[in-house]
Amino acid sequence: MKTKKILWVDDEIELFRSHIILLTERGYEVLTATNGFDALEMLKENEFGLIFLDEMMPGMGGLELLGKIKDFDTNIPVVMVTKNEEESIMNEAIGGKISDYLTKPVNPSQLILVCKKILESKELSSQYAAKDYIQDFNRITTRLNDSLNYEEWIDIYLKLVNWDMELDLHPDIGLRQTFNDQRKECNQEFSKYVEKNYVKWINSSKRDNRPLITTDIVPDYVIPELKNEDANVFFFVLDCLRLDQWMLMESHLSDIFRIKKDYYYSILPTATAYSRNALFAGLFPGDIEKYYPDLWKGSDDDERSMNKYEKDFLQLLLDRKKVKLRNELKYIKIIDPEVGRNFEQNVMSYRNNNLTAVVVNFLDMVAHGRSDSELLKEIAPNEPAYRSLTNSWFTHSSLLNTFKTISKMKNVKVIITTDHGSIRSMRGAKVLGDRETSTNLRFKYGRNLKVEDKHALFIRDAGEYRLPKRGMTVNYIIAKEDYYFVYPTDYHKYLSYYKDTFQHGGISLEEMILPVITMETKD
Repeated sequence: MKTKKILWVDDEIELFRSHIILLTERGYEVLTATNGFDALEMLKENEFGLIFLDEMMPGMGGLELLGKIKDFDTNIPVVMVTKNEEESIMNEAIGGKISDYLTKPVNPSQLILVCKKILESKELSSQYAAKDYIQDFNRITTRLNDSLNYEEWIDIYLKLVNWDMELDLHPDIGLRQTFNDQRKECNQEFSKYVEKNYVKWINSSKRDNRPLITTDIVPDYVIPELKNEDANVFFFVLDCLRLDQWMLMESHLSDIFRIKKDYYYSILPTATAYSRNALFAGLFPGDIEKYYPDLWKGSDDDERSMNKYEKDFLQLLLDRKKVKLRNELKYIKIIDPEVGRNFEQNVMSYRNNNLTAVVVNFLDMVAHGRSDSELLKEIAPNEPAYRSLTNSWFTHSSLLNTFKTISKMKNVKVIITTDHGSIRSMRGAKVLGDRETSTNLRFKYGRNLKVEDKHALFIRDAGEYRLPKRGMTVNYIIAKEDYYFVYPTDYHKYLSYYKDTFQHGGISLEEMILPVITMETKD
């Protein structure tokens, strides 16, 4: 907590004696100086949380003293006390050289408000955050006992994400473990909910009986925009984007775009080879394999081999929906910084293109890279740090610069979504399978798979889940909550190796409830 020691510098300090008494009664310690030279000496001997500074003083003036104070310590908040109500003083405050200003005669209530805002805001904010979270904690816990629908689960997840990010701002209030425990409980109930309802959703012909899902995104969000003859649509798919990561990114875009957010549920497995192909094709993986067997091939262990035909799938979807583009579909996959910078430099050349689809793989590479890199684990040891890493990347990325360039184009719509999120996997689940079993950590397919029911959804009939059948005796298992699959061979070695890594493919709020964003330029 900041020291409550205040320095008040004014050549007519006696005029403020009643104000100083008021501050003392409120628990603040106030030292005074009548000139800049004494003030600078006092700065060397004391630690002040706040300085009130008269603008007009003989000898060393207030603005000159302000510069010397900032040279001494740039972080000391300074409130200018002035008779001058000129706009330049307000601009100084807004520009950050001074924290605030008060005009003479000083109003006591404004004085107290400034002190609380500067010296106690963090403490008060933490107190109210703790109080508000406990209230929301109880509400969420109560709601988990109800029979929630898919919209209510979205609402709960939004509350969890907002509190997750709010608690980042208040690390000292001691509620992080409480929150993590509640999120675990929510994922436990959410996994039960998905297990009970998923098959009905994906086999329902009535849209009002199910949530928006992966296969709906292009038909519901992209294609309607293309019906406008002058439409220029950028469709971005940010691989492995979680809602909390998007909220950080959005904060950098809200000044230049009008932003509308909706939410949808990913198909299962929440893995790139399945969810992203389904996204571009507008079809479930089993149907893709059935209708386009030549395009559904490759290895789940090699993402590039399974996602080579995304442009083809998107074009086939447009053809099925009888959408004729006025020029050729453009497709860009940004798999490294050089490709991203090249796209940034050339994005203006796409401004008159009817549809430009862009896949950005950076977040997925970070999620996977953290599993193998001690450096990334050190940089992002937990979810707040993982979010911070996302924010740092985006702030300095070619992607943000690309969006800034697009914001200056006319008649442009930007649609942003993702194929799946990721979850911090903390608990291992022992699984048995033969040598042909796939190696994924959050889902597997193979013969004779065995795993405890509480850890995974067991799929005996792939067709029922609209998944590729891969043979009559092949089953799927999909991890629930924050579990990851480990074989009995070298069990403890791999249990330790993969613990606390970000994974996808399973059933969790973080992987399944995803944003779909529509952005329009403001001008």
